Amino acid sequence: MDFNLEFWLVVATAVTGIIWLLYALFSKKKKNINLVTDSGSKDPVILEYAKSFFPVLLIVLTLRSFIAEPFRIPSGSMIPTLEVGDFILVNKFSYGIRLPVLHTKIVEVGEPKRGDVAVFRYPIDNKTDYIKRVIGLPGDKIRWENKRLFVNGEEVQHTPIGPFEARDQRNHVQQTLRLSEKLGDVEHDIVIIPNSQGPVDETVVPEGHYFMMGDNRDNSNDSRYWKFVPEENLVGKALVIWMHWSMGGDGLKPSRIGQVIK
Repeated sequence: MDFNLEFWLVVATAVTGIIWLLYALFSKKKKNINLVTDSGSKDPVILEYAKSFFPVLLIVLTLRSFIAEPFRIPSGSMIPTLEVGDFILVNKFSYGIRLPVLHTKIVEVGEPKRGDVAVFRYPIDNKTDYIKRVIGLPGDKIRWENKRLFVNGEEVQHTPIGPFEARDQRNHVQQTLRLSEKLGDVEHDIVIIPNSQGPVDETVVPEGHYFMMGDNRDNSNDSRYWKFVPEENLVGKALVIWMHWSMGGDGLKPSRIGQVIK
């Protein structure tokens, strides 16, 4: 179990809720509870805090666990779709409703589609949140060779757009080539470094797993290196950019705000 923000949010919600419930149940029988109270307050201080924080914590926990969760993009692996410093909202119920902390799916809602931009827990440590594009579904045969992507034996078509300056998390700018990619029903852009060498990979996606790649195809730590993402590691589908701020980079970019992620 990870002692992360989600864990402590659940603990805080449970503790404040239990305090409020227990006091409500036993206050009539125990009129003279020896607790320090604020002057003029009829309730113990600890109860006042519980009553104040519990509703807020419960709302935040519900929204964050079952509706939408904010994330910040820390690296350039999804350039040009997502830039370093983008703040995004992720739909938490797009791939099923899960219990917080335990991540157990309790309601089937939907499954990832080829081309989705998905957040998931890194399979190597199950702690770090990663964001990549869904390339391969269970049973798909994926091949990546010489900047060419094949899905089930068919090459994914790319249309050159032109040069693109990719700015990474260290604020280094690299000259790349921007391409338009048609992946299933999703049309989006990727970048590659012309004339560079990359991994040659051919694999079949096992059942219950997904093959992920970054849109910055030559600068992405993805399924070409560590293979597959288990279904239980899925967090949600990226929806929209709600803010962009990169300290030490390009600063505030209002033009990024409100862009739908595709």
